[in-house]
Amino acid sequence: MATLTATARETAASGVLGNPLARKLGVLLVLAVVVVPFAASRWGSGAWPGALTVDVSGPLGAVSDWIVDNRDSHPLFLYFLGHVSNAVVIAVRAVYLALLAVGWAGVTAVAALTAWRVAGIRLALGTAAAFLACGLLGMWVPTMQTLALMVVAVAASVAAGALLGLAAGLSDRMHRALRPVLDTMQVLPAFAYLLPVVLVFGIGVPAAVLATVVYAAPPMARLTALGLRGADKEVLEAVESLGTTARQRLLTARIPLARKELLLGLNQTIMMALSMAVIASVIGAGGLGDRVYQALASVDVGAALAAGIPIVLLAVVLDRVTGAAGARLGDAPAPHARLLGACALAAAAVVAVAGRLAGRLEWPESWVVGITEPVNRAVDWMTAHLYSGVPVVGGTADWAGRFTTWVLDPLRDGLQWLPWWAVLLIVAALAWLIGTWRTALTAVLAMAAIGVLGVWGPSLDTLSQVLAAVAVTLVIGFAAGIAAARSDGVERLLRPVLDVFQTMPQFVYLIPVVALFGVGRAPAVAAAVVYALPAVVRITAQGLRQVDPAALESARSLGATGVQQLRRVQLPLARPALLLAVNQGVVLVLAVVIIGGLVGGGALGYDVVFGLAQGDLATGLVAGAAIVCLGLMLDRVTQPTGRRATKGA
Repeated sequence: MATLTATARETAASGVLGNPLARKLGVLLVLAVVVVPFAASRWGSGAWPGALTVDVSGPLGAVSDWIVDNRDSHPLFLYFLGHVSNAVVIAVRAVYLALLAVGWAGVTAVAALTAWRVAGIRLALGTAAAFLACGLLGMWVPTMQTLALMVVAVAASVAAGALLGLAAGLSDRMHRALRPVLDTMQVLPAFAYLLPVVLVFGIGVPAAVLATVVYAAPPMARLTALGLRGADKEVLEAVESLGTTARQRLLTARIPLARKELLLGLNQTIMMALSMAVIASVIGAGGLGDRVYQALASVDVGAALAAGIPIVLLAVVLDRVTGAAGARLGDAPAPHARLLGACALAAAAVVAVAGRLAGRLEWPESWVVGITEPVNRAVDWMTAHLYSGVPVVGGTADWAGRFTTWVLDPLRDGLQWLPWWAVLLIVAALAWLIGTWRTALTAVLAMAAIGVLGVWGPSLDTLSQVLAAVAVTLVIGFAAGIAAARSDGVERLLRPVLDVFQTMPQFVYLIPVVALFGVGRAPAVAAAVVYALPAVVRITAQGLRQVDPAALESARSLGATGVQQLRRVQLPLARPALLLAVNQGVVLVLAVVIIGGLVGGGALGYDVVFGLAQGDLATGLVAGAAIVCLGLMLDRVTQPTGRRATKGA
């Protein structure tokens, strides 16, 4: 009996030691016992030590001064960047004048017939209705300005991204070199792109277009590389056996096999370019974004909504048309497809010429439907009746104040109270438990870089907002995702709402939260939650729906209830998708929390906005670099390695 007991103990001990998670917890416990007393005696304060801070304001200020002093005289600006700026201005103006020359009827006809040719009559009618709505709202000219900027920016983004993706898809060395660059560009907030281009190109269209290109090119590069590297090896070997050259294999096999990825890259580039083109209104891009920005600055919700609706309509139309083109790629062409296309083009030309002959190029003022005053009256009513003083439940301002007092303030104060070394230890522990020691090292170095840059306090403030927003997003997103996965009716009900929310540019989310909650950190968190929610709901629902039906059938045969099936079968098997939902929620929340600096979010978002407004390269770039480090740390802490995720599932 004693022998059996000893054997059982040895078996249990070997089982615990054989568990990687248990071993890691044991190592962390030993390290905590050794490191914490030493660190507490050496650095008891919660603030980052000044001795470990590097002041970069001097060098960055010198760079900024050199750019300003030499922008009009140095050969680099005169003979290269100046020509780039002029080419951008000429291209945007040419497209804009072409759109105006075609007239509102011609543009609407061309857009509708293109949608019909790509996706059918329903999308064509929706496209026509969207363009007509832009005119009815009195936003035809700003819409054309934004569309002209978009055409040039998307063309340049697609060209640059395709070239980078081509290099990364054909060369392993280039792929490894580009990956960290693209990772950084993906995490860097949109506002951080604006300051450097403003210093080089000044306020105006060239800076807006080039910032948009830098922001929107990475998706095209990533998906191009993915498509080229994922091409069917058997097809490539068959083509190579025919004696083709590398160039012929690229043109006849690799690129055709990667068509779906290329079109998906185009779709993502268009959506990101539209989002950035709106944000770039801060630096003089004009168009719809400028109307939204000016309206937000004066808290004119009606004017902001009148400009925001066309932005959403443009986003939805562009997303649907490119998405439909990707879905139909590879299908057999319809009979007489070329003839139908020619007829459609001729019809659009007839409409454009008829509008020009009739002198109806501009949208008639008498057709404009003003919604600014009714919306502002509705906002005033909401402010008077819902903003505060509502019996029992309180008003929206009360909710924002309580959320700030009960959640945001304690979370921020708690993080800032923790000693800096304790924060690093917590980050290291979380990253190591979910990944590897390399993951932990990357997360710790990213967090330490924030302290070295001298923005430890504001970064923890931003982190508190991100954590609060992520918590709310995950609670609502998981609940909605589970409901959508378990009910087709709920899924159909949520689909159009999620479609609109997912295509809406980041900037537009600030309009309703300012109307409901005013300004402050709570509205910034609310905008981040609304922006990140669609991705979390979609990923959660898709992960649960993809659970093996045989596993669910087996659970039902054993008498498991619906709740038991969810807890013991679906959620464990969908763990990789749920972790991906957490990761995407964190990344998306961080992007909008930063933009929340425009509505009183403070912290790093305010530093980026302040640096942009004042032309302060040091403040803006340091805050942008800290945001990149924060995003990198959060990514490593929330996204396990592929092997671990698979094993856990």
